[in-house]
Amino acid sequence: MDALTAPAATDPESPARRLDGGVARLALVLAVGLALYAIYWALGIVQPQIYRTTFLLVALVLTFLVYPGSSRGQARVAPLDWVLVCASIGALLWPVIDFERFIYRAATPTTVDLVMGSVTILLVLEATRRTAGAVLPITAAAFIAYAVTGHELDRVGLGLIAHRGYDLERLVGTLYMTLEGIFGVPLDVAATYIVLFAVYGAVLNASGAGRFFLDWSLAAVGRTDHAAGPGRAITVAGLLLGTVSGSGVANTVTLGAVGWPLLKRSGYSPDMAGAILSAAGIGAIICPPALGAAAFIIAEFLHVSYLTVIAMAAIPALLYFLSILLMIEADTRRKSLRRTADAAALPLGALTRTRGYHFLALVGIPVLLVTGMSPFRAVVVSIAIAMALSFADRAHALWPRRLVAALRDGGRSVLPVAATTATAGIIVGVVTLTGLGLKIAGLIVTLAGGYMFATVLLSGVAVWMLGLAVPVTASYIIAAVMVAPAMTRVGVPDVAAHMFIFYYAVLSEVSPPTALSPFAAAAITGGRPVPTMMLTWKYTLPAFVFPFVFTLSPQGMGVILQAPLSVAVPATAQAIVAVVALAAALGGWMRGPATLVERLVAGIAGALLCYASPTTGVVGLTLFAVAIAVHVRRLPRP
Repeated sequence: MDALTAPAATDPESPARRLDGGVARLALVLAVGLALYAIYWALGIVQPQIYRTTFLLVALVLTFLVYPGSSRGQARVAPLDWVLVCASIGALLWPVIDFERFIYRAATPTTVDLVMGSVTILLVLEATRRTAGAVLPITAAAFIAYAVTGHELDRVGLGLIAHRGYDLERLVGTLYMTLEGIFGVPLDVAATYIVLFAVYGAVLNASGAGRFFLDWSLAAVGRTDHAAGPGRAITVAGLLLGTVSGSGVANTVTLGAVGWPLLKRSGYSPDMAGAILSAAGIGAIICPPALGAAAFIIAEFLHVSYLTVIAMAAIPALLYFLSILLMIEADTRRKSLRRTADAAALPLGALTRTRGYHFLALVGIPVLLVTGMSPFRAVVVSIAIAMALSFADRAHALWPRRLVAALRDGGRSVLPVAATTATAGIIVGVVTLTGLGLKIAGLIVTLAGGYMFATVLLSGVAVWMLGLAVPVTASYIIAAVMVAPAMTRVGVPDVAAHMFIFYYAVLSEVSPPTALSPFAAAAITGGRPVPTMMLTWKYTLPAFVFPFVFTLSPQGMGVILQAPLSVAVPATAQAIVAVVALAAALGGWMRGPATLVERLVAGIAGALLCYASPTTGVVGLTLFAVAIAVHVRRLPRP
């Protein structure tokens, strides 16, 4: 099979079929074309509704060619797939062909509009089912049913969420013919930010940067006699790879390919190794500058620059990886693991001198954003920089053939996100149309009695439960219109509310049944999926407590750099100590094994430190100091 028409290994979340012959060449042209179209959009001018419509057209056609309708349809493109391809072309070319009159008919759609709109909704749901599973399409279908039958809810005792009810004309007009539904903000972000970062990540990986980050991490923190060394190396590599990945599963699989043999030789069990790989991999979703798909949508919802989102995510990302490092250190020492001899191919200094140029690609985007360049052009320029840097190493030089393969990988990797965001747009359109978001927000505030802590806690539970059913991006989008208003109603700033929802949406990556990263890691290590998932929960839990820091007090806003430096520095220092205390409580290790009482006191101290105020800071630090003093006095000096 030709290297260019072989299946791309960029989407471990959904099984793609192996194409060959003319179909493979068609898929190659479409995938490369999708990537180039996004780059052209960043440099040129395309009317927004036309761009989103044509982008989704290509994405749907490619999805029905690449992703089978069932596990039995892997071998070849079935007749039904070709029917769906043709339907996609017809339904999404119609708005473009009749664009000048089409955009003015949203309130009074014609019969053709109704047919094409209904077909588009069904196509989007089917594409999402193929790429992200059945839960999200079923959820979207339930919202559509709610929009149609809202006037009947009073009869069954659900008057709190009842509404007037909407007919097919109003639904199609909103979801298909305006920018409030399928072609709304979520798809816009997928067609602009996300696809460009997907291409950037694919080009950077093809240039050899991914392997360099792994080697560099091993040389930097992995050279130690203790077994924690490989775990540290995987964590740091996850941080570096996460800056350009944006996908928790993809980052986990990339780390696992190289990291699992290293962890296995060091005595890590398959479950523990899988937890480390998935915890480090999930960091890609919260690690700037790429972040996950949801982070790009934050910028659109809040009407802030993407550079602002990068700044807000910087300290929380470091706290997340600090949490993992501490938990790994505790587990490896408590289990008395001893590392076998294994070292990086080159010492750190030599590796940095010979291949350290790859770091230029990482700092390129933030530097360009600071100079005032738009995020889209900054990514395009960074793609060009990564391409140029690839020629420093002949083995990874991006000559035309390798470049085309990278563009293909980037184009194909955005397909699940395109389908997911289009379906999320359906849900957002229904929520906006029916006013459901305000109803849910009022219900949460009522249940919490108007108290900020109770409201934030219930909001976290609501987002977490939502994440049990749908992926991160969809979970954030839905919660942003249904849960964020509840938080802002009790005094939480908009910025803090959306960042809080974003981090709790990430919990879906470690929660069943959508715990894709731990399950992917277990498949690599041969571990048990559920124990791997629970260990991942343990490693990441301290990092999922600190979002309360920037929601419960004004001083806590400093952790997301939304407060003066005089407030941000002590708030960040307090958050660091909170993570350390929580890691000691959950990991059961300080200088040696901690007792239950020591762990309990450290846990209470960590919880108090999560409220950024002088009073709780002093009390929390005092309790943690007491726990440490008791621990040190109890244990003999090593």
